Amino acid sequence: MDFIRGIAVLGLVYMNSYAFGVFELGYIAHSNAPVSDSIIYIFSTLFVDGRFRTLFSLLFGAGLYIQWQRYKSDVQLKSRLYWLILFGLAHGFLLWAGDILFVYGISGWFTLKYLQSDNALLLRRGLAFILLCGITTGLVMYSAPVDIIYRDSQDFISLYSPHYFDYFISNLGMNALMVFIVPIMTLWMCAGIMLIGIYLYKQGAFSEGLSTKQLVITVIATATLSAFRLYTSQYSSGFMYAIQELINMFAALGMATLYIHLIVKFCNNSAHVGKLIQQTGRLAFTLYISQTLMQLLLYKVLFTHWVLGFDRIDYWVLATALVVLQLIFTFIYSRYFNQGPLEFVWRKLTKAKINA
Repeated sequence: MDFIRGIAVLGLVYMNSYAFGVFELGYIAHSNAPVSDSIIYIFSTLFVDGRFRTLFSLLFGAGLYIQWQRYKSDVQLKSRLYWLILFGLAHGFLLWAGDILFVYGISGWFTLKYLQSDNALLLRRGLAFILLCGITTGLVMYSAPVDIIYRDSQDFISLYSPHYFDYFISNLGMNALMVFIVPIMTLWMCAGIMLIGIYLYKQGAFSEGLSTKQLVITVIATATLSAFRLYTSQYSSGFMYAIQELINMFAALGMATLYIHLIVKFCNNSAHVGKLIQQTGRLAFTLYISQTLMQLLLYKVLFTHWVLGFDRIDYWVLATALVVLQLIFTFIYSRYFNQGPLEFVWRKLTKAKINA
């Protein structure tokens, strides 16, 4: 599971890098975008967007169940989630509104009530919660503006400020909005995926992979949904945005499940391979926060003009460099320590709250 967590946290860099421009807009292309933009868009839509966040959520749900089995109590879990929520609020308001820690903490707390549920209920509730989130998100997207702007347009330039103080103030408002929509949308998506993560763990997916029947169904469903998602991307109406979001949630769930299957089979057949990725998984919290810090430093402090000039390929080259840097850090750090600095602080705070 550490290997899966390592893949997930490194994959987040490729998902999140675009949001360090104008957060609410994500990636905005130039009017004369290069061919590489289209290639990377197709690849991202199929294999990246939402996939690694979903992979993390599945793993988080399975982790909750494993810890509950270990402690036979939710006291330890509630303490860990309490601090995760506080870390998430600090990360979101002080650094970056794209934080996932807060919603993971809230969703994890909600998920605790289902830890003793049978497999059928876990699967039903999980899919229902994701569908509920898809519908509410779709309603929001349906009313979204459909005007297309380009990076080199005056509209974008007027929205973008290279000054960190302007970013900080804007980020406060954006994170307040993100916190507000948690009980409306993101709670249900994350909780639903976590429940399915527990279901997959109890089915043995994290240790043996999917059964042949499960694999065939997942491949067909994921391929169909992903193809439909790509097809709908040519339309830009509010209704089609809503459909795209709903489809993408289930396509991401299917692809993340396939990633688990492939990783498990790889690790079972090559147990000696991937030690560095496993170590990365053990430092996931530290690496996740460091990703924010590094990208803020690059995009908002040192090289603010990058946001105006970068195409998708530039973001991906930089993301790859950050991944390599994190792997080097992990290799050196893990020679001396078994636990990341933030993981250590989190564990100490959890124990302190339990003993208080």
